[in-house]
Amino acid sequence: MPMPWLRMLVASAVSTVLVGTSAVTDAAAPYPRALRDSVHTAGRVQDAGDVLRYSWPGVYFEGRIRGTGVGVVLDDPAADYDVQVDGATVATLVTPGKATHWVRGLRDGVHSVRLVKRNDTPWSTSSFGGFVAAPGGAVLARPAARSRQIEFIGDSLTAGYGNLSTSRDCDGGQLGRTTNADVSYGALTARGLRADYQVNAYSGQGMVRNYNGGSPEVNYRSFYDRALLNVPGDVWRNPGTWRPQLVVIHLGTNDFSTPINPGEPWTDESLAAAYRGAYSGFLDKLRGRYGPAATILAVGTGPFAGHVEHVVRERTGAGDRRVRYWPLDTTGLDHTGCHWHYSARDHRLLADRLTAFLADLPIRW
Repeated sequence: MPMPWLRMLVASAVSTVLVGTSAVTDAAAPYPRALRDSVHTAGRVQDAGDVLRYSWPGVYFEGRIRGTGVGVVLDDPAADYDVQVDGATVATLVTPGKATHWVRGLRDGVHSVRLVKRNDTPWSTSSFGGFVAAPGGAVLARPAARSRQIEFIGDSLTAGYGNLSTSRDCDGGQLGRTTNADVSYGALTARGLRADYQVNAYSGQGMVRNYNGGSPEVNYRSFYDRALLNVPGDVWRNPGTWRPQLVVIHLGTNDFSTPINPGEPWTDESLAAAYRGAYSGFLDKLRGRYGPAATILAVGTGPFAGHVEHVVRERTGAGDRRVRYWPLDTTGLDHTGCHWHYSARDHRLLADRLTAFLADLPIRW
């Protein structure tokens, strides 16, 4: 499935698009005190005190305010965001830069507010400084975390790459504007199950081989442990609150979707063996991190389905009954997202199929 390797290096025009409830953009406001006490997030963030830094797509922040307006404090030159108030999207912020973005004209009262990072910008670090209330209002205590947690691991197909596009042909700007991890199959599945979630997806990356053999010195596993993807050696520090009962892995498309190029250190046989070995080692890592009770769902489809099924069969044969295989059914998908990726409709279908499959698993919610 074509995913141009350097497509993310295309610069995005800096602008702000606002829809729905009236909103304006002002100079940055002071950061609220006790930021972590006022926002709930399940995403991989680095706590810098007055800001939370992050890189992965789909990271979301939830808060509560009392009053007639809410400001969103951001410093981000690369990513796009949706702002949601009381469950409805009221603003889309395109590469917002360093500013406080206000949503005004709300009914005077208590409101829930949610900010979600739409796209994958691994070359950049994003910063969120919290929610602020309009004059006369107040920021309230953060919403409670959900008891269910799901972690999604994958590439562009999991990130929601170009899923809102009306054309399969996209340049870098179109790709950025039409990628929305908040309507990816993972986010839809999690919200339907009332679960907190992470979308730890990196476009173009494979388990051992990246799309078309690009950047062979790294692969998905090189970045998995990080909070800040563009900071070599960075390690996300789990605050102790992230204990997913379910982990879903969808990696392999980039490893096998393109022919091996001259000069790559692979044959078909050695690539398959390396993929299976790395996959098994990655499962060991996840099992060690999240414990024996977590269910790990390995997704297989297309040319790598048999390899994933092989690894799962070995694991279950060795006694790990909480590693399961999901043969992803692509029947009826239109692949009309950018560069033949899943469309928003496809993501909805996959979320429905995944939810139905999960209903038959003994997940210890």
